[in-house]
Amino acid sequence: MTGSRDAARELLARWPVVDGHNDLPWALREQVRYDLDRRDIAQDQSAHLHTDLPRLRAGGVGAQFWSVYVRPDHAGDNAVSATLEQIDVVRELIARYPDDLAPALTSGDMEAARAQGRIASLMGAEGGHCINNSLATLRTLHRLGVRYMTLTHNSTIAWADSATDDPRHGGLTAFGEEVVREMNRCGMLVDLSHVSADTMRDALRITTAPVIFSHSSARALCDHPRNVPDDVLAQLPANGGIAMVTFVPKFVLPAAVEWTTRADENMRTHGLHHLDTTAAGMAVQRAFEAADPPPMATAATIADHLDHMREVAGIDHIGIGGDFDGTAFTPADVADVAGYPNLIAELLDRKWSEADLAKLTWQNAVRTLRVAEDVAREEQARRGPSHATIEQLDGVAS
Repeated sequence: MTGSRDAARELLARWPVVDGHNDLPWALREQVRYDLDRRDIAQDQSAHLHTDLPRLRAGGVGAQFWSVYVRPDHAGDNAVSATLEQIDVVRELIARYPDDLAPALTSGDMEAARAQGRIASLMGAEGGHCINNSLATLRTLHRLGVRYMTLTHNSTIAWADSATDDPRHGGLTAFGEEVVREMNRCGMLVDLSHVSADTMRDALRITTAPVIFSHSSARALCDHPRNVPDDVLAQLPANGGIAMVTFVPKFVLPAAVEWTTRADENMRTHGLHHLDTTAAGMAVQRAFEAADPPPMATAATIADHLDHMREVAGIDHIGIGGDFDGTAFTPADVADVAGYPNLIAELLDRKWSEADLAKLTWQNAVRTLRVAEDVAREEQARRGPSHATIEQLDGVAS
C-alpha cells in the first residue's frame, strides 16, 4: 500500500479533493465560542479537532465547503443570527490564513485557488430552518457567500421532510418547491443530504440546476435513511448533479448503526445532545467508546460505497464529503482531513484510473457549480426574485 499512497499523494497534488462538508465552524462555536487564538488551526489541533491547516495540506484538500450549520433547536430569527455568526467565523478564518485559504464564490474562483496552491473556501448552509421561511433571507445568504443549502437537517421543517424525523408533507410543500426554484435562480446548489427520499425526488422533479448530496452514502450498502436510494442515484446523470460520499461510520457500515444508537442514548443519559462536540461531550463519547468499542469502518468500507455509487450514477456524478468535525466517530484509516490519500490509495488498488479519480476528487464538483452558475444566469434573465410567502403558498406559518 505504500506505493499506492505515494501515487495517491501525487495524484492529489494535481487533482486535489473538493470536500463537500466540514463542520469546523460549529466545532469552533461549541468548543471556544469562536476564539481562534484558542484553536489556531495553523497549528496541530488533533487533540480537539479533525481539521487544521497542516492536516488539510497533508490530505491533499484543494477546496472545502465549510458548513455554516446551526442545530434545529435554533429556530426562527435565532437560527438566522446563528447562521450569520457561522458565516462570520468562516470569513475570519479566510482573513486570518490568507496564504492557505482563498475565498471562493464561483467555479472560477476554485480553479484560481488551485492554480495558486491555496484551499478554495466555500460555504454551505445546513438546514432550511436557517432561512426562517423567508426567500429574502435565502437570497441574502447567497450574497454573503453561501453556495449551497441542505434543505433540512435532522428535523422536518415547515416546508420539507427530513430523513430522520416523522414526515409531515410527503416531500416538499408548495413553498418548498419555490425555495428550490429560488435557489436555482440565485445559483445556490440544492443539497439533498439529510432530506427524506420523497423530498429528494420532489427536488429533482422541480430543479433546473444540478443538485448535490454534500455528505451522503449509498443506501443499498447501508440501509440508513440518511443515505441515497438507488432510484435517486440513477437520476443524477439526467440532472447533472453529484452524490458526495460521507465517512460517518453509521452511514457506511451497517454494524455501526446499532452501536451508534447506543452511543447517542448514552449522550442523552448524560444530558447532552448526541452531536455535542464540546470537551465535555467528547469526553463522554470517548469513555463510552472505550467501554463499548465500535465496529470500525475503513477506507475500504468507503470505497465499497464509491464503487456502488459509480455503478449506479456513473463516474461523473460522485464526489467526497467527509463530514469531519461533525461526527464523534470516524473510520480507522480516514480519521481526519489528513486521511484522503488512504482512500485514494484504496481506489488505486481497485484499478480506478487517474481520469476517474480526477473526476471524483476535483472535476465533478467544479463542473456542478459551474453549471448551476450558468442556470442562474439564464433564470435571472428570464424572471426576477420571488416574493412568495409560506402563508400564500402553503396556508400556514410554520
